[in-house]
Amino acid sequence: MFRKYKKRILFSIALGAAVFLGFSIYADFDKLMKTFSEFNWYYLPLILLLTYLNFVIRFYKWEYYLGQLKISLKKKASFLIFMSTFVMSVTPGKMGELLKSYLLREENSTPVSISAPIIIAERLTDFISIVILCIAGAFVFNFGQNIIIGVGLFFILFVILISSRKISLRIISYLEKIKFLYKIAHKFRDSYESIYTLVRIKPLLITTLMSVVAWFCECLGLYIILKVYSSFTHIDVNLLAAVFIYGFSTIVGSISMLPGGLGVTEASMTGLLVLLKIPKDVSVASTFIIRVSTLWFAVLVGVISVYFYQKYSNKNLENIGVNQAET
Repeated sequence: MFRKYKKRILFSIALGAAVFLGFSIYADFDKLMKTFSEFNWYYLPLILLLTYLNFVIRFYKWEYYLGQLKISLKKKASFLIFMSTFVMSVTPGKMGELLKSYLLREENSTPVSISAPIIIAERLTDFISIVILCIAGAFVFNFGQNIIIGVGLFFILFVILISSRKISLRIISYLEKIKFLYKIAHKFRDSYESIYTLVRIKPLLITTLMSVVAWFCECLGLYIILKVYSSFTHIDVNLLAAVFIYGFSTIVGSISMLPGGLGVTEASMTGLLVLLKIPKDVSVASTFIIRVSTLWFAVLVGVISVYFYQKYSNKNLENIGVNQAET
């Protein structure tokens, strides 16, 4: 499982470097370097702390989901498994997050078909929460309403569909009749029972609220960066604008299905900042500071967590999901 994603992670790092090079040319490299040097880097620990707070809140969402499915796991193992997954932040569509399910299977033999729906529920509540955060800004700034409303409606309809046992089980019954799916059809029912449990009204409201707080922390990180630059430049960005820009860019990057939204997220964020009359060098610098403080900081946290998880569990992640049946 982990081995097959290594090349993709290295490719994403190379892609990230190419994106930085492209935006450096766009913003004038020398001017951009000067803008980086003018940033008050004493604020960086605060921005990283806000990102880490996002991770911690989402960890407790993961714990809540485990409790809902009655999956027992030691807190330390659960924390290291959750944080280790961030090494997969730059995999396409974040499909690498399935690592959580494989590691969970290693710890307590929970079938992947039972735990994988947690990842679906996580992404579902993440998207809904980000839509909630930036919908007001979409109308205030008269930009991106169709995308925000479209994404919101898609996930709301998805929740409604999953919440209907009659419709969902009928769809699963049709899938069971497809010849090449017959052998794994029973896993669809196991997975459905898990996701159905996680999207009931109470769990959905609780986890969406947790997600709103978690993602607001990263939005606040961008706001702090812009406020630092506003102290010596003629820019004026309020919190609503920062929340909308970060939220909208995150959504666009996610639906692009590119590794970590690389290129698309940066282009969207920089473009929106430029639209607010912020100089190109400040826009690009702000974009890359927040992306390093969120996406690439997540990868670093993941690498460190993988190291400690392997020491804790005496397992080599290179072999996870390779020598075992994908159950």
